Amino acid sequence: MTDWESAAREADTARSIIRLNTAYTHSKLLQSAVEVGVFPLLDGTRLTAGEIAARLSLHPRLTPDFLDALHGLGLLAREDGRYTDSPAASAYLVPGRPHYLGGTIAKHGAQHYAMWDRLAEALRDGEVKCRPELRGEDGFHRLYADPDRARGFLDHMDSINGFIAVAISRLLDWSAHASFVDVGGARGNLAAILAAAHPGLRGTVFDLPPLEPFFDELVGARGLAERVRFHGGDFFTGPIPAADVVIVGHTLHDWPVRDRVEVVGRAAEAVRPGGRLLVYDPMLADERTEVDKLVQSLMCALMREGASEYTVAEVRSWAERAGLRFEHAVPLPTLGNDVVTVFAKD
Repeated sequence: MTDWESAAREADTARSIIRLNTAYTHSKLLQSAVEVGVFPLLDGTRLTAGEIAARLSLHPRLTPDFLDALHGLGLLAREDGRYTDSPAASAYLVPGRPHYLGGTIAKHGAQHYAMWDRLAEALRDGEVKCRPELRGEDGFHRLYADPDRARGFLDHMDSINGFIAVAISRLLDWSAHASFVDVGGARGNLAAILAAAHPGLRGTVFDLPPLEPFFDELVGARGLAERVRFHGGDFFTGPIPAADVVIVGHTLHDWPVRDRVEVVGRAAEAVRPGGRLLVYDPMLADERTEVDKLVQSLMCALMREGASEYTVAEVRSWAERAGLRFEHAVPLPTLGNDVVTVFAKD
């Protein structure tokens, strides 16, 4: 190896570390573009940098570099000095599209980014770093009491669970089941997608009562109010409605282990004989080598006391303790690389 090649290799190694150091800049480009409204503006039209700046009230000093950086990230197409959405941006970053991701991007930009800025502090003191009003056992109750903040959170969740719903709709032989309940199902996005995919199914969303108006809005707009209903309640204080299939997803990782065991036990009681319990989350591999899932586990810990991701073996032990039989675990093609575990009630 020549001295030149050796120097180039060293520079490549150093650049890989620098890319990690500045990876947040790419995130903020995307988050800022969503915040200021770039993608709905450029959906199906081509505008110059000056036109974009004028329509979005952006300062002309930064706008050209900002737009060209979005082009470099593959989010905008550029031709003859005019910009339009790339196919990916048109599919996922324009409000109203089936798999719109703007809700979760906005959530990360407005709240999660600030939490990660305090990671070193959290590593020293072990404390959660989300906003004070969201902490503790009543955090979700306080969140849902504010309609505007609740809607923002639901937009974030729907960005994620739409992909999960499609995957789950193909997971089971749903013709063998007549009903399901989605525990912690928010405003019913997953339930609505599942019911639409299987006309013979009737579904229930079980979640805190303040979410019912949001549920009525979504399910009514999709014409499913006759087959999907809302049951208000708290899975720590009241029984979960009985169903052939009970779904618990993106719920257990928000709570300490003792609470996870309780929720799984209550969910198991709600499964009718011959039915199934489905539990999904970005479950950790035993080897603990999947960086994205470990990052998600840290995210949970930054947000809620006792929260984290967990392994298939752990949830299997909780479900078997509740009298269910483990069938299999299936990786899902979802945004968070979730794993769903399937348990049977004999």
